[in-house]
Amino acid sequence: MISGGTIIHSINKIKIMPHKTEKPAFKRLRIALMMLALASLASVGAVVHADQYDSQIQALQNQNSQTQNTVSGLQAQAGSYQGAINILQGQISALQAALAANQAKQTDLQNQITDAQNKITEQKALMGEVIKAMYIDGQMSTIEELATSKNLSDYVDQEENRTAVQNKIDSLIQQIAALQVQLQQQKAQLDILVKTEQQQNDQLTQAQAQQQQMLAYNQGQQAAYNAQIASNQSQIASLRAAQAAANRRLDSSGQVITSGSCGGGYPATASGSYGPWGCNYAHTSDDVPGCSYQDSWGMCNRECVSYTAWMVYQTYGISTVGFGNASDWPTSARRAGIPTGSTPKVGSVAILVGGLGHAMWVVGVSGSQIHVHSYNDGFDGNYYDHWVDASGLTYIYFGG
Repeated sequence: MISGGTIIHSINKIKIMPHKTEKPAFKRLRIALMMLALASLASVGAVVHADQYDSQIQALQNQNSQTQNTVSGLQAQAGSYQGAINILQGQISALQAALAANQAKQTDLQNQITDAQNKITEQKALMGEVIKAMYIDGQMSTIEELATSKNLSDYVDQEENRTAVQNKIDSLIQQIAALQVQLQQQKAQLDILVKTEQQQNDQLTQAQAQQQQMLAYNQGQQAAYNAQIASNQSQIASLRAAQAAANRRLDSSGQVITSGSCGGGYPATASGSYGPWGCNYAHTSDDVPGCSYQDSWGMCNRECVSYTAWMVYQTYGISTVGFGNASDWPTSARRAGIPTGSTPKVGSVAILVGGLGHAMWVVGVSGSQIHVHSYNDGFDGNYYDHWVDASGLTYIYFGG
């Protein structure tokens, strides 16, 4: 279909062409295009039926459903990020505890090495004193040493004592030196281990930071998607209000005769294969998937089709199981061999086709107006009793 704007643009192009003697065929074409453009513009001002909002609402609900799926996926992903962060934190904590213990060992080994070095220094100093004393003693000749000794045995004992002391100090120095070498080797190995643990700690900390960054980005995405869902919900609410207003404009009397939570013969309470239902049970908002309660024909409680399904069954004993949304009823009826038409009759079901549609029970006809009972005109699950324009509706004649 060519839009009105496209047609007007084409006409404007024709107007700015250099003036020439117009051939009859071109003249007829220009007149036809102008008439089509005017008709397209005139159609813009047509009244929008209430149920034409359904497609917009459905699109927003579908978008919200898809967005919610995305958010759910992000939440699962966020959970995995958080799980990874927790695991890494556990590893970091364990590694830091081991690192602290090994660093304490490093300090202890260094203290032992220093202590050993101090002992070596002390023993070397002591050995120096012994050697010095031996040297002083060594200035004496053997005859002098013998002369100063009480006897030969005393001389031998002194010599043996000096040698024993020297050997003992020398052995102690060697033991301490060997221990120092062993401690240094242990410390060198421990230094390598501590360095490795520090590197591992740095890597784990970096990995944890990356996971936290991804988690923060994920949470930002969730917030943006949730904001989009909230914005769509706000648009849906506005469309619902506009749709309800459009439904009210269908009322030829300009006002609803009566409205309330129950009426029109709809049962206060009933029971079917889907469980209890009726006016005493809550109506599920149209923005909420599924039904809180379903009637005996699988219709959502206190919806327009639930009421007409009840009236059809009470009046004609005909089941409308599987008839679907209101817009689907004419096709479902014809498939079941039930006639439809454009002429209103008392006891017929009037269907406003478009989007999900709207179903009404006809209780009176007066010229171009029909008196109807219906439910959920205002998307509130309530009963309505009013007059509407009979034109533009499809009627289903369950009574033949």
